[in-house]
Amino acid sequence: MSVWLLKSESGHDANHLSAFDRFRGFYEKALSGLVTMRWLVVPAYLAICLGLIAWVSPQLGRGVFPVVDAGQFRLRMRGPDGTHIEKSEALAKQALRLIGEELGEDNIALTLGYVGMIHSNFPVNAVYQWSRGPEEAILYVDLKDDLHLSDEVMKERVRNRLAKEMPDVRFSFEPSDIVNEVMSFGSPTPIEVVVSGSDFAKNREFVEVLRQELAQVPALRDLQLGQSMDYPTVQVNVDREKAGLAGLMPVDVSRALVTATSSSRFVVPNYWAEPKSGVAYQVQVEIPRPVVRSPYDVETIGSMDQLGRIPLRKTDEGQVLIRDVASLERGSMPGQYDRYNMKRQVTLTANIAGSDLGSVASLVQKAITKAGAPPTGSTVELRGQIPPMQEMQSGLSIGLLLAIVVVFLLLTANFQSIRLSLVTVSTIPAVVTGVVLMLYFTNTTVNIQSFIGAIMAVGVAMANAILLVTFAEKRRAEVSDVKDAAVSGAGSRLRAILMTSLAMIAGMLPMALAFGESGQQNAPLGRAVVGGLIAATLATLFLLPLFFAMLQSKASLKSASMDPDDPESRYFAS
Repeated sequence: MSVWLLKSESGHDANHLSAFDRFRGFYEKALSGLVTMRWLVVPAYLAICLGLIAWVSPQLGRGVFPVVDAGQFRLRMRGPDGTHIEKSEALAKQALRLIGEELGEDNIALTLGYVGMIHSNFPVNAVYQWSRGPEEAILYVDLKDDLHLSDEVMKERVRNRLAKEMPDVRFSFEPSDIVNEVMSFGSPTPIEVVVSGSDFAKNREFVEVLRQELAQVPALRDLQLGQSMDYPTVQVNVDREKAGLAGLMPVDVSRALVTATSSSRFVVPNYWAEPKSGVAYQVQVEIPRPVVRSPYDVETIGSMDQLGRIPLRKTDEGQVLIRDVASLERGSMPGQYDRYNMKRQVTLTANIAGSDLGSVASLVQKAITKAGAPPTGSTVELRGQIPPMQEMQSGLSIGLLLAIVVVFLLLTANFQSIRLSLVTVSTIPAVVTGVVLMLYFTNTTVNIQSFIGAIMAVGVAMANAILLVTFAEKRRAEVSDVKDAAVSGAGSRLRAILMTSLAMIAGMLPMALAFGESGQQNAPLGRAVVGGLIAATLATLFLLPLFFAMLQSKASLKSASMDPDDPESRYFAS
């Protein structure tokens, strides 16, 4: 059938063929048998590919970016609403001590923490370092590189230990790397459910129902309200008649309370310039904490009586106290109102453990549906990493399909034949099947990196397919035998296809095995390329010639060009 049966390419006898020539001979012999059975093999190939894609794809995890063990984490802790900053500092130190006991002090390289709100003197924008009140603290923990423990296992151990030792404190892990912070679009956690509307009280009631439903999702962790809903307050009711008889106004009462509970920093700005250096210092008045306990401290007992004894002014009969002209009552209110489009909102935040973002997204959506309709005029919105993941996967999927269509149209214009274009793209089902199988067996999610790898695999597969189809069509024009053309075209391009594919696979193996620094970040790309190219190479060598023999068996050899005198155009006849 082919020239190799008599002589090698170098002109030597068949008995002196090289190892590769003998391998090519066996390949062409096997391929010749497959071409004979092409009407059975091709439908089986398409059925197997489509079946595997339909079965494996729903089982793949989904995400925006690969999960990476960064060796560090950020922990936000929130004491009971209204906890004084000194108590919050003590809780933060206790949490760091428990983390050290759980992970081992020798395994912790560095810890960094900030308690309370950002001070106005600090040149730090609250966008980058935000907290809602003195009861919050943010802890950064950096672990040593020799700690061989995945971040998820480490966080789960720390989470369980802190929940056991500090049950009254709320903890939530937050992304410590810039990629996940950016992809959350302002959300502190991957999952954020927001209820916004005009009726804040009804929204809060609905959020409690929603939280009960979300608590049934086993993969969610650190589920909590984003706002402080029961921040302790003191309601001061000034009796204007008594205040007037004492020569006082409500502003006098407020100034006295501010000085006692906070300071005069923002109500009476006062600066003093140091004579030698000329540096200006702000002077503020504040009653020492041991003298008047803060009424916002949840552990303070009797602070209301202390506030009532704060003097307002001195008269001939004695001092006028706050309790003489006003009544004080305890209460509570939200510590902060968050608004979106001028509407107050209540948020629920949660982390993920033991599952992928795509699976959790569907469960969260079911929980929101099960919670029922929100109050009239309110809306429920899912934020965090779920919306960008859905947009990314939808956009990339449509983009990949459009790319295949564009490639098909370009091949049609190049070959001047729809049949040859169909033959060329016949390896794409194998590429997709190889990608999804590799991701499935390596427990890798479908993310941006794996999508890029799939696109790369399709590109290399198309290059090999175009090469084979071009040589096979030229051979068909010479011998007018489609079977011989399919086998000879594949055999002549065997070396080039193997070299291209094996070189690409070898180059991607270190990336697929996650070698090197940040290897986990790029591993899905390498795995998708390796899986897609393995399947594409096999399909190009053993299945594409079968498609060629089927579709080109009755194709004309007449030129499809507008210039019949062009001798090359007849190789691409339709």
